Amino acid sequence: MVRIGLVSDTHISKKDITELPPQVIDAFAGVELILHGGDIYLLEVLDELEAIAPVLAARGNGDIWLPEDPRLKESQVLNIDGVSIGLTHSLDYPEPVWRSFEAAMKSEFGGRVDIFIFGGSHKAMVETYKGVLLVNPGSPTLPLGFRRLGTIGILEISQGRAEAHIVPLG
Repeated sequence: MVRIGLVSDTHISKKDITELPPQVIDAFAGVELILHGGDIYLLEVLDELEAIAPVLAARGNGDIWLPEDPRLKESQVLNIDGVSIGLTHSLDYPEPVWRSFEAAMKSEFGGRVDIFIFGGSHKAMVETYKGVLLVNPGSPTLPLGFRRLGTIGILEISQGRAEAHIVPLG
């Protein structure tokens, strides 16, 4: 089994939220990979997470000024144990009339994925839509826009099957 830590919308800056809550580090103990869904603000956040496991991240709308980094792309696509995973910052969901879910996957990932991981809304969710597992880990620092402990996610993949759950930090 492969365990993957999911986090998004950490919003760590040198002014307001200045550090990653230690509960995030504790919750990710034993994961083999961490996927960050954007709005990182400081690359040092990825460095801190990388002390636990390798990190890949999507550039959020608050990260447009971050310098180039090999861990950070507009979106990421990876395959683990035959399961395709797409990671990006946001998804218009429920599906809007102006862009189909399939068009969103094509635009973000070049085609269909089995798992669509995103952030942006700060609202944690795990749901299957049109046969795709949607996972938003929420925000560990600003759930629903309030400064307090929030959530992260854990994705487990085994023998081509995936399961995700949300972990409350407080």
